[in-house]
Amino acid sequence: MLCPSEQSSKYISEQNTAIAAVVAAAKLCEMVQKEVFVQGIEKQDRSPVTIADFASQALICRTIASTFPNDAIVAEEDAASLRRPEMTRCLQQVTRFVKRVTPDVDAESVLDWIDRGSSETVKARYWTLDPIDGTKGFLRGDQYAIALALIENGEVKLGILACPSLPLELDHPEGDRGVLFYAIRNKGAYRRGINQTDVHSIHVANPNDQQKLRFVEGVETAHSDHSKQEALAQSVGIQAPSIRMDSQAKYGMIAQGQAALYLRLPNPASPNYREKIWDHAAGSILVEEAGGRVTDMRGRPLQFSTGRSLQENQGIIASNGMLHDAILKALNA
Repeated sequence: MLCPSEQSSKYISEQNTAIAAVVAAAKLCEMVQKEVFVQGIEKQDRSPVTIADFASQALICRTIASTFPNDAIVAEEDAASLRRPEMTRCLQQVTRFVKRVTPDVDAESVLDWIDRGSSETVKARYWTLDPIDGTKGFLRGDQYAIALALIENGEVKLGILACPSLPLELDHPEGDRGVLFYAIRNKGAYRRGINQTDVHSIHVANPNDQQKLRFVEGVETAHSDHSKQEALAQSVGIQAPSIRMDSQAKYGMIAQGQAALYLRLPNPASPNYREKIWDHAAGSILVEEAGGRVTDMRGRPLQFSTGRSLQENQGIIASNGMLHDAILKALNA
């Protein structure tokens, strides 16, 4: 169910296709969690990747490629490891789950669909996909997201973010879970339950709402400076402890007004680290269309035309907008 203002958007076809693909992938990921003892497979960078990552990417890439065959896809995974003989059983499991959604499929097709997302060249128009953002959260049974965004000439035009473990009502975490966020540039940001049709417009937190004056940050310390982030949050009047969660669900928290600030500052041990485009594209447009602001730690807009990484940016600040300048001033004092 779409809002009237969205019906006139030039990106409505892309949005409908993307939502259908991401929702199907979210449900597939939930099936994997319920039916498989989730064991991470180590990639070269030692981050875990699972059956769900591969199956989610195959499913989404197939849908995008079949509907928009001329569009490039820049995604996190590739099928190189699945093609190894010792990975035959894992490939069979991936294929079995993809068959739940697309019955007429074989293993070779699944591999090809996964590799449809291995584009290295960032073109004028392309999609970027993280089939499971926050894989460690997925493995722990905590927050994760399926994130898909459309980028044209370096600007994010459309973002879809499915958060299967996020409560529909944050004040009642024991209730139903599964939130879908989406936004089209200049058309606002919206959310609904993954398994529901009622759509709600979302907005960032009002600066006078003290209960929402809190900040979110990642769980892992490898690419974040938690102590510096806490000090910065306190410098703008946020006294509550941070909410730590995996994935771009943090952007969803800002966009729907449940927190006012998201900080991801480089760990001093990794000063040259640059963020991947698929980790921020979908979330950034959600916050911006909900009335917030997203920049790097120097106040520069995120540049999505420099390859698979945000080469021109360092660190991420997402806020309700009102806190942004104060954070930048404190950070760069």
